[in-house]
Amino acid sequence: MPEPATIQVLINQAPHDLPANATLADALQRVGIAPPFAAAVNLQFVPKTQYACHVLHPNDQIELIAPITGG
Repeated sequence: MPEPATIQVLINQAPHDLPANATLADALQRVGIAPPFAAAVNLQFVPKTQYACHVLHPNDQIELIAPITGG
């Protein structure tokens, strides 16, 4: 059976279609988030240096967390 041309992932609970073999960097570009932020895939923190090589899989859950100032 051939691999699908696209995969669906959740980014902050919203569904997004990405090309098969997309990386976390591709997903971040899709949503256009600006630094500073932290990223986690399936509740596992991914260092910024790994965004371009972290390949996503169907139904991965990506959380993007931006710091909040104040108290």
